[in-house]
Amino acid sequence: QVQLVESGGGLVQPGGSLRLSCAASVIIRDINHMGWYRRAPGKERELVATITTGGIPNYAQSVKGRFTISRDIAKNTIYLQMNSLKPEDTAVYYCNVPIFDLYSSNYSADLGSWGRGTQVTVSS
Repeated sequence: QVQLVESGGGLVQPGGSLRLSCAASVIIRDINHMGWYRRAPGKERELVATITTGGIPNYAQSVKGRFTISRDIAKNTIYLQMNSLKPEDTAVYYCNVPIFDLYSSNYSADLGSWGRGTQVTVSS
């Protein structure tokens, strides 16, 4: 079980920026596809961005070009820089460490570890 603590959420106007942080109890250089997910009111949880052990990012199409995921290996922390925020970005953002699911032979966020989340609200 991995302990994950998110921070940096808040209220921002459309077009504004926020930077989320996720501090992990695990050595994140060893974790593949660690990343960020979000759940908007009345919506299913969706992938926002993940990053591989090699530092390769993967983004949801809806945030590509606006959000950037990054890591600080020494601090065991990942970040999500969110620019040009839109009202539809309003959601609770969760940090995730997946596990490799032998049944599906794929990485599973659902079966992994989750932080408690940080609220991001984009509104005028």
